[in-house]
Amino acid sequence: MQLVVASNNAGKIREMRALLRPSEVVSPSDLGLQLEVEETGTTFAANAELKARAFAEATGLIALADDSGLAVDALNGAPGVFSARYGGPGLDDAGRYRLLLDHMQAFSSVEQRGARFCCTIVVVAPDGRICRAEGTCEGHIAHAASGDHGFGYDPVFFVPEHGCTMAELDARVKNNISHRARAMAAIAPLLRQTFPEIAS
Repeated sequence: MQLVVASNNAGKIREMRALLRPSEVVSPSDLGLQLEVEETGTTFAANAELKARAFAEATGLIALADDSGLAVDALNGAPGVFSARYGGPGLDDAGRYRLLLDHMQAFSSVEQRGARFCCTIVVVAPDGRICRAEGTCEGHIAHAASGDHGFGYDPVFFVPEHGCTMAELDARVKNNISHRARAMAAIAPLLRQTFPEIAS
């Protein structure tokens, strides 16, 4: 039994395949599915559940969705659930993190630049079974972008225990310490308990 990753984000799908057995995971493009789900929730959990339910209904498969983003202390938790839409629809990843750097110019010290990546994963079956888990990765906003791995805000998210940005980490290291990896580790036992058919 396979599960579908309820995302059209190639970076997320790649990370999920690295965190799960590749044979268990299909992407919407593997199924020829074009589905955009309006993220109207006010929390990561609400948005993840909206996506998981929509993809489970559309495919008849167990659907795994995550909603994740960056929460910056000095910006009262922004961009938060709007991380992928920060600054409006005209910006790409680089445009969004450059805008964030602009908004952080007034905050010079590490203590003022605290931030965390947050992830909630929700898995839903067509019959309504559901499980969810959360993960976070603590760090701070760097003063300049660095690194060319990862995606999103990775180039400006500094990980103190590794002394570099998330975008400078090897993918294997990132997949051990990221918010998504921690959420996956938390959901793994729930996944097997709730959906035993995945392993069959």
